[in-house]
Amino acid sequence: MSGQPILFSWPARVYYQHTDAGGVVFHGDYLNFMEAARAEMLRAMGFDVGELARRDRIVFVVHSLQVSYHRPARLGDALEVTVKCLKVGGARLVLEQAVKRGGQTLVSAQLTLACVHALEQRPLPIPKVIKDAFERGTPAAAGT
Repeated sequence: MSGQPILFSWPARVYYQHTDAGGVVFHGDYLNFMEAARAEMLRAMGFDVGELARRDRIVFVVHSLQVSYHRPARLGDALEVTVKCLKVGGARLVLEQAVKRGGQTLVSAQLTLACVHALEQRPLPIPKVIKDAFERGTPAAAGT
């Protein structure tokens, strides 16, 4: 990437549906927070994931994921979910993500997304306009 990768940040809150009976976030829900942050990052860059899928037949799917759980989030916690693009390839993006509470990392992950045809599920090159946006760097926060 020629541009400096910029950290994108998206706020989230823990609700009942995210937790177990003890009020602790279920491990799989962190992935949902991360998915939402990725969609919001693309939106902040000018790309709506629904529109990309419907109009352009492009979706980004998780190819690989490595996740580490450091501390639990609890019911009512205000979270910050971050996304940083580490590498833009021909058909793949390598991202680093974290879920934080008050600056403390609760969950960290590195993942690879593959660009695929929405209907045929075959790999596609990442469109130039999207690659160019990642090369310039992502916005710092939602709505910027």
